[in-house]
Amino acid sequence: MPRRIEIEITSLQGEVATWRAAGAKMPKGVLNVDLVPGGPVVGGVYRADIEQYMEGLEVVAVMPPKTASPLDPRQERIELLPSAKPIPDVVVTYASKGRGPRRDGDRDGSRDGARPGARGSRSGPRDGSRRDDSRRPSSPRPERDAAGTTEHGDRPARPERGERPVRTERGDRPARDTRSAGRGARPERPARPAGPPVTTTHRNALLATLSPEQLPVAEQLLRGGIPAVRAAVTEQNQNATAQGRPTVDPLTIDRIAEELLGRTNLAMWKDRAAGGISAGRELRLRDLRAIVTSAKTVSLDEEARTQLKELQASLTARVEALRVQWNEKLDAAVSAANPVTALELVVRPPDMSTRISAEMATKVIALVSAALTAEQEPERWRQIVTLAVETSIRRNVKPVGIPDDPESHALAVKNAGAIPELAKLLGMKVPPPPPLARPARRPATRRPA
Repeated sequence: MPRRIEIEITSLQGEVATWRAAGAKMPKGVLNVDLVPGGPVVGGVYRADIEQYMEGLEVVAVMPPKTASPLDPRQERIELLPSAKPIPDVVVTYASKGRGPRRDGDRDGSRDGARPGARGSRSGPRDGSRRDDSRRPSSPRPERDAAGTTEHGDRPARPERGERPVRTERGDRPARDTRSAGRGARPERPARPAGPPVTTTHRNALLATLSPEQLPVAEQLLRGGIPAVRAAVTEQNQNATAQGRPTVDPLTIDRIAEELLGRTNLAMWKDRAAGGISAGRELRLRDLRAIVTSAKTVSLDEEARTQLKELQASLTARVEALRVQWNEKLDAAVSAANPVTALELVVRPPDMSTRISAEMATKVIALVSAALTAEQEPERWRQIVTLAVETSIRRNVKPVGIPDDPESHALAVKNAGAIPELAKLLGMKVPPPPPLARPARRPATRRPA
């Protein structure tokens, strides 16, 4: 299904124009100038419907950019009236230090050097007044002997402050690795595959050949393309106007940027290609395919063509190795009479261009058809049908029977259009096949040589 984005026209070459997403660094693809209403303008931003394919992005339709609507044409804007009461911009509240304010009576009434507020201190009431002891008869405290026991044989008295027993020393703390080994070390996360190495050899070589007036423009092109150049010019002119200095002509800078755009894009692609070649087998397949696909948006020279041939050979070899492994797994699943694994492999080929052979398709169809019987477990039967519907061989599958349960019957009715044999087993008319999930693939528009 196409999606809509904003694109920017970067260059015109006859009937073909190069484009990139608005704000991107490098061109993304090419399109026919007939798709642009009123003709494309270099640097113009348009709305476009694009399709994503394995070879890259294809522009399906181009529309003019949105125009800003007038603000409040009916004078219905709500006006916010400021408050006349002055309020402080910032309110600062300091938190109290310590554990809070002291309680009343903590300082008064303590005796024998006891800590204020301790459990053993005899402090007065919290309101600071003297406690009235007339309601409770006073009794003399029992005398304690040298051993610390009273004459009635009570429990030993607590030692005085100065006679607190010395706390024994604890043993050495175990080392960190020992403690972590006792409770199980944290499993290490697998390292993420690294992207292609970043090199700047070709970009530095390009900058060394430019004149002083071209050098700052090329640096901005390498940073962010034409939008970066225009933003830098606007900022420079604003600063010059504020300081009373002369400004630069934006049209002149745009002309220089258009002349250098192809060379800077080529230098950046060469650096990406060099990084992919140096990475070798460690480079992810998706990164390798992205480098090869992006070569369509660049005008290649002889050195770049050599790099592209090497990358294409590496991509073809790796995809072919994945296809061989895929065919071996598919053959093993058919030999083991495992229809679920066979259908999962058919649904997920190693590459979008990979197709199952006619001989292997016949074997898989026979295996799946023999597994779809009325005696099959309902859950496994539904799993096989769900996988078979997603494959390209679904209309050739001929189930033998349907399990006698409501869920299997409902699934058979739902997928009778994709597997016509299910409609015959249900005694119903074969419904039309379901629509494709994505539109038909269109040939990519290539730039004339």
